[in-house]
Formats: sequence, C-alpha cells, structure tokens
Amino acid sequence: MDISEVAKKSGVAASALRYYERKGLIRSLTSVGARRRFSPAVLDQLALIALGQAAGFSLDQIREMFTPGGAPQIDRALLSSKADELERMVKRLKAMADGLRHAAACPAPSHAECPSFQRLLKAASAGALENRQRYRPLRHGE
Repeated sequence: MDISEVAKKSGVAASALRYYERKGLIRSLTSVGARRRFSPAVLDQLALIALGQAAGFSLDQIREMFTPGGAPQIDRALLSSKADELERMVKRLKAMADGLRHAAACPAPSHAECPSFQRLLKAASAGALENRQRYRPLRHGE
C-alpha cells in the first residue's frame, strides 16, 4: 500500500506516518519515487500506536512494544503499571468531580461560607488532591 492508501484506511495523516517512520514506530517496505509503500500489517501497528497513545504511553514506550520486524512484543509489567496509574488517575478525577458537584449544589449562601468547599480549596493549595490518601470525597453538610 502506498502512503496515501495507508493514510486513508487508518485515518492517520501522511505527515504523521512519515513522523512515525522517522521515530522508528513503523517501517516502509520501499520508496517508489517520492511515495513510500507499506505492508498491510502497518494498519495493525497504527492501531496499536493509537491504543498506546490513548492509554498515555509515550511514543518511545510504544516503539519498544514492537520487535524490529514490527510484530507486537508488549511488556506485561509495563501494561500492569500503566493500568495502576490509570486507576489512580480515575480515583483522583472522581474525587475532583465529587467536590465540584458538591460546590455546585452547596446550600451555603456563598462558597466562601461553605466549610466543605473551603476544605477543598485548602487541599488543592496543599497539593493534597494529587495524593488520594489525604483526600476523600466531600459530603453535604461537612
């Protein structure tokens, strides 16, 4: 497949394909004139790249997920570590969403008078929102 066909089938811009090739994420088979040609397997590689990026892996980490021939070779410990990281992020975001929902529905006349909102502000200024052990979701009346 030439680069335009890969771009069309994958939804990845030709400029991104060239960049991925320079970074060692994909390889063209040949270059006929100014057009690169790729194996159909490049579509699976691009899907893995997209999945890795969506999970938050860097392009360097994703490059290490391929053998020199382009076959997937993924470190399971790395996947487990990333899953743990994502779970921590989900918990942190859930705590933030709960705090924001409380602030939006708080019956206090102003947020300055809401003890829960003030605790949220203090936690944010102390960096506690980054550390789930020091922060718990707010409940009305707290």
